[in-house]
Amino acid sequence: MATLITDDDVELYYEECGAGTPIVFAHEFAGDCRSWEPQVRYFSRRYRCIAYNARGYPPSGVPADPEQYSQRRARDDLRCVLDALGIDRAHVVGLSMGSYATLHFALACPSRALSLVLAGCGYGSHPEQRQAFQAEALALAQSMLDGGMAHVAATYGHGPARLQFRDKDPQGFEQFVRGFAGHSALGSANTLRGYQARRPSVYELTAEMAAMREPVLLVAGDEDDPTLEASLLLKRTIPGAALAVLPKSGHVLNLEEPALFNRLLEEFFHTVENGRWVNRLQ
Repeated sequence: MATLITDDDVELYYEECGAGTPIVFAHEFAGDCRSWEPQVRYFSRRYRCIAYNARGYPPSGVPADPEQYSQRRARDDLRCVLDALGIDRAHVVGLSMGSYATLHFALACPSRALSLVLAGCGYGSHPEQRQAFQAEALALAQSMLDGGMAHVAATYGHGPARLQFRDKDPQGFEQFVRGFAGHSALGSANTLRGYQARRPSVYELTAEMAAMREPVLLVAGDEDDPTLEASLLLKRTIPGAALAVLPKSGHVLNLEEPALFNRLLEEFFHTVENGRWVNRLQ
């Protein structure tokens, strides 16, 4: 089992495969490093692929104090993965919670990102949804502690932006639900309380994002309503951003449409690596 230690002494589990230019994958709240298997299998033929479990997701460490979970900490954990593995620069791919970490990593360490893929980014950011999202995150955390992960996986795991995955790939969806049910209730609850419920809205970051110069591929599902408007904001704000909207798709884009998702990323990486990704004029 491969692990590394962050700069605040938390153990992170990671899996690595392939050789070449590095790609680092950051998972969503209901997933873990296993969620990236369709991407790792495909891209490890030509790239060095690293997928890791965030803190709170065994076999990574599960700090008991919610104060050890935050947007800043998620950002720094991503940096610690690169540092521990001797990676100077990488393509960084994030989904949902992982896309927030990816965005903040690029804002803090722009020289470390060859490119960014932000998929399903912005959940809970819209000003009209903000308070409700924060309240729901805290209520969900308490539900995990009171009722356990199996109950939450059977409810939250079947949310309206995940049913597209169920309808397209019932077997893959069942595998996802089993994996989610096996997560640590304490780690997931602390992630909600310390990180999700307190992370800044992307609407608060427009000045910082307008100054970004990294190549960015945004990917959103047309049926993932909470991220559509945020994805448009990101597209309009980040000079080097392009937006792909996948039809009849929800939140778990890389698993719902793995072939299409991989093809979009592959062309994006090749364009960046050939110096052909051009930022639009402001």
